[in-house]
Amino acid sequence: MLTYQSSYKTVDGVVLGSVLDFPGTIAYGESLAEARSNLASALRDMAETNLLKGESLPIPDPTVSDVDAELEEPMHLILQTGPHVSMSVGATSE
Repeated sequence: MLTYQSSYKTVDGVVLGSVLDFPGTIAYGESLAEARSNLASALRDMAETNLLKGESLPIPDPTVSDVDAELEEPMHLILQTGPHVSMSVGATSE
């Protein structure tokens, strides 16, 4: 399991989310729940793309932070191997 750091902030009524230590992983939603779900999908897609291209996944950095974030929380990426690689992603609320 890899644990990345996600952050959320509201801009003009829309919740913007990003995975701070996985560059390019961003999403938005009309609510925090929707933004979390969309961000989890974006992280899964980004990780899958990296792996399919033979690229490594970014190493999680627990020290990253966004001073403008209204909420920061860990997001877990779980990889399972076998004939096919499967991934699951989840956020942990504090």
